[in-house]
Amino acid sequence: MPSPIRPMSEASKVLVFGAGNFGSCLADHLGDSDHDVYLWSRQGEVVESLNKTHRNPIYLKDHHFSTNITAVGPELPGETLINEMDVLLFAIPTQFLRENLEKLRLYLNKDKHPLLIFVNKGIEIGTHALTLEIIADTCGAGIAKAATFISGPSFAKESKICVVQRQPTSVSVTSFTDSEAQRAAILFHQPHFRCYTGSDPIGTELAGALKNVYAIAAGAADGLGFENNTRAMIITRGLAEMTRIGTAYGADPLTFLGLAGVGDLFMSCSSPTSRNYSVGFRLGKGESLDSIINNLGSVAEGVTTAKGVKMILDELCIKARIATTIYEVLYEGKDIQTAVRELLELPSSKEIDLPSATGGPAKQLMKKLGLD
Repeated sequence: MPSPIRPMSEASKVLVFGAGNFGSCLADHLGDSDHDVYLWSRQGEVVESLNKTHRNPIYLKDHHFSTNITAVGPELPGETLINEMDVLLFAIPTQFLRENLEKLRLYLNKDKHPLLIFVNKGIEIGTHALTLEIIADTCGAGIAKAATFISGPSFAKESKICVVQRQPTSVSVTSFTDSEAQRAAILFHQPHFRCYTGSDPIGTELAGALKNVYAIAAGAADGLGFENNTRAMIITRGLAEMTRIGTAYGADPLTFLGLAGVGDLFMSCSSPTSRNYSVGFRLGKGESLDSIINNLGSVAEGVTTAKGVKMILDELCIKARIATTIYEVLYEGKDIQTAVRELLELPSSKEIDLPSATGGPAKQLMKKLGLD
């Protein structure tokens, strides 16, 4: 039985950018929590359908969305609507975030801006920038410092269905500004959608991006016919690699033991409906990457993130064998059977091996934000 919605003491006006699976899901959650929600879609058919029938014709097709949602688009909202909002929530792919923020920044009042929440996961191709750095580049350090990030085991297809059905879900809500993380947690928190706040957005971002690469690896293992012990190995060794990368980057290693780390990693590596798992599974079955991408129907962030991770590994001079292997399979044409054999033939090594040199990229980002 769905848990009851707890009334909020004060309704907020929320503009959600992105009417995909998760943007629609979060908009519905906030609408059911008695907030006034505006949901932007770049597809006119989605806008029309949501406003006329309260259904999304592309995502979560069978769900009747909250009547507190007003769909807008396909043009980006203008200054008038932006200035009426208490909250701006971004649920658009990382690779398209910069261009949209550059358009929207003209409407943001840097002295009194809305609460900005980001739920995208990934590393920007070319710059290998995290979302924090994209925000700083486009909107300024002040807005980046106040930006809030939501992450955790709530993103696979069945998890979105669980959220709209009010089944118990937990997420991590992090920001460099504790008061903003608390505002976001209060906005979202319900008995069935529990929020836990933190102060390591860099670690939260890295964990959310990196787990997608390991979900591809887990899917590939299943596609090749391996059993649960192999998946458990990938999850555990993937977590070790994620923690090593995060520590070298300058994140708090404990972040990777939380909802945004091992929680999200476990779900993504165990969910057949995860887009990244699906890419790996089909690779394991022998399908080409081009064929998979052409008919996937949605963005698999792990495919693009693998490039950014490889750049980070090279910059930090650290080893992450599974992540590197996924990059080689995706972008260097390595045969997946050969890749697996080479991984398994590696010599024995230390199980826990954190880097001695830590923090370079994070220190540079903190300096850009004026937090050094």
